Amino acid sequence: MTPGPQNAITDIAGLKVGHAQDDTLKSGVTVLAADTPFTASVAVQGGAPGTRETDLLAPDKSVAQVDALVLSGGSAYGLDACSGVVAGLRAQGRGYRVGNAIIPLVPGAIIFDLLSGGDQTWTGTPYPALGRAAYDAATDSTPIGTVGAGTGAMTAMMKGGIGTASMTLDSGITVGALVAANPMGSVTTPGDRHFWAAPFEIAGEFGGLGPDPNGGLGRSTESRKTTAMLERANTTIAIVATDATLDKAQCQRVAIAAHDGIARACVPAHSPGDGDLVFSVSTSAMPLSAPQDLTVIGHAAALCLSRAIARGVYAATPAPNDLLPTWSQLNADI
Repeated sequence: MTPGPQNAITDIAGLKVGHAQDDTLKSGVTVLAADTPFTASVAVQGGAPGTRETDLLAPDKSVAQVDALVLSGGSAYGLDACSGVVAGLRAQGRGYRVGNAIIPLVPGAIIFDLLSGGDQTWTGTPYPALGRAAYDAATDSTPIGTVGAGTGAMTAMMKGGIGTASMTLDSGITVGALVAANPMGSVTTPGDRHFWAAPFEIAGEFGGLGPDPNGGLGRSTESRKTTAMLERANTTIAIVATDATLDKAQCQRVAIAAHDGIARACVPAHSPGDGDLVFSVSTSAMPLSAPQDLTVIGHAAALCLSRAIARGVYAATPAPNDLLPTWSQLNADI
């Protein structure tokens, strides 16, 4: 398994990612889109999710494919970002057709960033416009860090952000992950330097410092975030994707397996105050060639997700009125 050319979910041919953010609001939206509809499912392991149209992704539901997926800040307000994406798709004549009606299908999930230091005095929700702007900005590459849905993200001890990573398997299948990292838990061990995801790092993609040499880790739940905000102001939301041909049930199995990536990168994870959610996408470009392919894809998705979380936090940049420092500020001596 080796990273793709961009080490990004957009290494999967046909997938595009768009970001839009309001730096005064300290919030934003990230959209995954493609030129044609794609198969998708979802798995939720956190205790406080915020979602739109995720029920239709269950394997027993009749809708086979969707047109886009949305990761948004804004808590419940951010779910309106999906409406902006729906508008963009409809303007292009894209969506599920019933007679002469066009219904774009756009599931989404949100993180809580309403207390991240941004201006919350708005009266009309900004998220439909941010959703449309993110959709219109979608390209076959993606920045990481303080962009899109990661603009106001925070981990327990430092700023969070948008991350991505990819892997090409020996079979030629590509797997990728895209994440807005805003967990209740920490992404670094005590001391703010070593990432929990360090054992899975490739080629120094988030600093190359390796695992923490200390033992007995994981027993502290210290959190600057909880001190500055609220215990329930959290959530890690992600998309894992592959070009392998998977049905909805197989996509769901990959989403479930990918949650291990959150648990390896965020400590603790899947708490009552997190809304941890993973979408899983198949572009169906490559057939499965062996019975074990699905297992390897799920494993690779978890590895990519761990790396994407660490990369997003590592790349976060400081901004006015931040409540927490970035990893780079805490490790300026390196």
